[in-house]
Amino acid sequence: MNTKHTVGLSSTEIAGLWATYINDSMSICLSKHFMEQSNNEDVKPIIQLTLDISQKHIEEIKNIFEKENFPIPKGFSDEDIDLSAPPLFFNLFPISYAYGMSRMSMVNYSMIISNVAREDIRSFFSKCLTSTLDLYNTLVNLMLSKGIYDRPTMIPYPDKVEFIKEKETFLSKWFEKKRPLNVLELSEIFFNIERNYTALVLLTGFIQVVKDDQIKKFLTKGKELAQKQIQFLNQTLIKEDLLGTTMVNSEVSTSTTSPFSEKLIMNLVTILNTQGVTYIGHALASSARIDLANEYSKLIPEILQYGKEGTDILIERGWLEEPPHTPNRKELAEN
Repeated sequence: MNTKHTVGLSSTEIAGLWATYINDSMSICLSKHFMEQSNNEDVKPIIQLTLDISQKHIEEIKNIFEKENFPIPKGFSDEDIDLSAPPLFFNLFPISYAYGMSRMSMVNYSMIISNVAREDIRSFFSKCLTSTLDLYNTLVNLMLSKGIYDRPTMIPYPDKVEFIKEKETFLSKWFEKKRPLNVLELSEIFFNIERNYTALVLLTGFIQVVKDDQIKKFLTKGKELAQKQIQFLNQTLIKEDLLGTTMVNSEVSTSTTSPFSEKLIMNLVTILNTQGVTYIGHALASSARIDLANEYSKLIPEILQYGKEGTDILIERGWLEEPPHTPNRKELAEN
């Protein structure tokens, strides 16, 4: 006789659902703005698809939490957008933005799936991954057709398989001649340049519309940090006699009216910055050249410090929703 064993949500399952709810509620706000302002018949269906996917995720997570008698996160809502505001970015940028976010989401969903056990939660995140992959493929096809896909560095095909014979040459000690970049390192360089270009466009637009001096100063510092990363990575390519990477689609309008609340802007920038630590860390782990590893290692503390400054502002303003957490046993014991 088969019996079904039902258990509550584990901490990793709660974490995945909670973070997805917050991120998708934010995505809905941006998609609604893009949808309201877009007049491109090729772009609008993709924005609508992005919006539909996020709204479906929100509804499914709500259903799961309600069945568990778990509090529904507040996240973001129509209070955080002004649909009457003029477009902040040009027509094709929403495609580049959705492309970048779908890449990050695929990584996140893969990590979450490997950390959850309950069948319904695994099923939910498996569907999230599949729908995001389908969206990504649709976005790439559209970007290729519009000529706005940023192509990675091309290299000549090797004519034979080679094995490393000298560890000193491969690891490139400080004062030795550096070996050429390999495809693993090139891939990380390209992705991090592309990621920072997207952040640069967002920050340029946000700086243009925010009125609060403290927030404007914080966003300006983020823009400088993104520019620093792009410069280092592009210079690395140029020193290797490779062309640097420039984002094809990077236009910001002249609007000075914000379509988004400062709460949403600050949370979005802080979340993207947190992702930056993950991807620079992955680049560090994938890079065997010491000059690259050294530069990546120096970037991580800067990104972390910037994230702390953003978190401090969010807490001061009462804008940072706290993730579910364990009870404070020491405090309970004292009561």
